[in-house]
Amino acid sequence: MKNMIYRFFLICCLWNLAFSGNCQQRYQANWESLSKYQTPDWFRDAKFGIFIHWGVYSVPAYGSEWYPRNMYDTASDEFKHHVATYGPQDKFGYKDFIPMFKAEKFDPVQWVALFKKAGAKYIVPVAEHHDGFAMYNTALSRWNAFNMGPKRDIIGELAKEVRRQGLIFGVSSHRIEHWWFLNHGREFKSDVLNPEYADFYGPARQENETMSPEFMNDWLLRCTELVNNYQPQLFWFDWWIQQPALEPYRKSFAAYYYNKGLQWNKGVVINYKYDRSFPQGVAVLDLERGKLDSVRQLPWQTDDAIGNKSWGYIKDNTFKSARYVVTNLIDIVSKNGNLLLNIGPRSDGTITDEETQVLLETGKWLDVNGDAIYGTRPWKIYGEGPTRSASGSFADQTIPFNSKDIRFTTKGDTLFVITLGLPSEKTIVHSLDAKSNQGKIEAVSLLGSTEKITWSLHSDGLVINPSANYPSAIAAVYEIIFKK
Repeated sequence: MKNMIYRFFLICCLWNLAFSGNCQQRYQANWESLSKYQTPDWFRDAKFGIFIHWGVYSVPAYGSEWYPRNMYDTASDEFKHHVATYGPQDKFGYKDFIPMFKAEKFDPVQWVALFKKAGAKYIVPVAEHHDGFAMYNTALSRWNAFNMGPKRDIIGELAKEVRRQGLIFGVSSHRIEHWWFLNHGREFKSDVLNPEYADFYGPARQENETMSPEFMNDWLLRCTELVNNYQPQLFWFDWWIQQPALEPYRKSFAAYYYNKGLQWNKGVVINYKYDRSFPQGVAVLDLERGKLDSVRQLPWQTDDAIGNKSWGYIKDNTFKSARYVVTNLIDIVSKNGNLLLNIGPRSDGTITDEETQVLLETGKWLDVNGDAIYGTRPWKIYGEGPTRSASGSFADQTIPFNSKDIRFTTKGDTLFVITLGLPSEKTIVHSLDAKSNQGKIEAVSLLGSTEKITWSLHSDGLVINPSANYPSAIAAVYEIIFKK
């Protein structure tokens, strides 16, 4: 019966994909057709979004958001902690945290107001993490926040409030990783072996086992259900969608989603991790805690967390500074990228003071200097200076930038020169020397300030004297106007 339901819903989805009657429809489920996709301007202009890892794993608040996997791994610290704190896993399993996940202080109005004040333009909550607990009202699983735990449609409430406050709404799905995520629970006596909970803990298979058609159909159905019910303009996937067996389903979802975007008359974005998931240009590349060392012609994104130890809330997390966030945002934007910055709320729905402070300080900088970030495009080079970022996912971002590190962005005929620190001595922009043929400089001003900036052009570069009073902390932005 369950397989018949899967097939029925899948046929309905594919029928809608093929025969929606939309005269603008153009995408088919093949790479040649999907290669016509172009990243929408809203994403290229937005530059900065907020990611939210929040779920049942915020209740134990130990280790990381991978607690549900590691609590069943007998070699892990989470396993020992779980047994000592809650008892053996056949008596108290991951499912038993769900009634403790009450979200009693969750206030979407307050959340979105904070994100907006931080300067974010799009919001991406996790709709379902690897643990298999859906944070939305779904017809495809009883294990969801609308029926259990908070008994609220978390994704629906956020979607409504994000749009009410004028921001772009997206979602992430980590459902495909659930294929293997709880497999350690099959290795000893635990509640994962109890057939009563198979629809939550299962399949719990090995990573090297090819996914079943039923599981992949279920993945496609859950994704299309999220699209239909919440109309996200960004859909973020984690790394495991790169599995070869999933390729036909990836194509079907991309065509369905892109055609829905046409139907809504709204640009939509799929984020993916590795090139084995989507060919370049078919969707938008995302680098987890990653960077690039030069300008990429295609738009891309870094996802990173304010928390150092975990994406979800844990009690002993440490946090990045606003300086880290702002300087990395500038560096990423100079290379044609966006930053999706993650927070991890507590199980009651409150956001930590540390994350709140970082968000507010980031927003304070963007209030003054946002013209050099939002709606910009990269210059011919990303910048100059002593610090060159490593390239790739999980690239080392701990090396601090300084005032001699310069990044460039452009908007129309204006060039923004951004120092990744507040200069206390002359700034020399070597890329704008007298022989650079960039055009004759008409004016140099400090964004957010009425102070007259003194500058001069020399054979080794544009020399800008330091300001007596910078209008914002962390980084300075000079606006360069050329004579026409």
